[in-house]
Amino acid sequence: MTEALFYILLAARRPVHGYGITQEVASLTGGRVNLGPGTLYGAINSLLDKGWIELYSAEAGSRKKKEYRITSQGRAAFAAEMERLQELVSNGARMEEET
Repeated sequence: MTEALFYILLAARRPVHGYGITQEVASLTGGRVNLGPGTLYGAINSLLDKGWIELYSAEAGSRKKKEYRITSQGRAAFAAEMERLQELVSNGARMEEET
């Protein structure tokens, strides 16, 4: 899973629109990760296709006011990614102890 997908799933734990996602990701990462519109909406479309997020609400006739939220499939994917990342950190720490 890419960093962008990870952070979008994290932000979508409650209904959120695209601009809200970019703001939350920037805040969580101290500005290290800034999702541009192409990256953001490409990732959102990918997550929608996978069934990991769903459209929560949309302003009638507007492309700009769509809100998304994580699905149960998305929560499972996020949990699996957290487990994978924890394994990476654990293995890295173990290797540091051995040197």
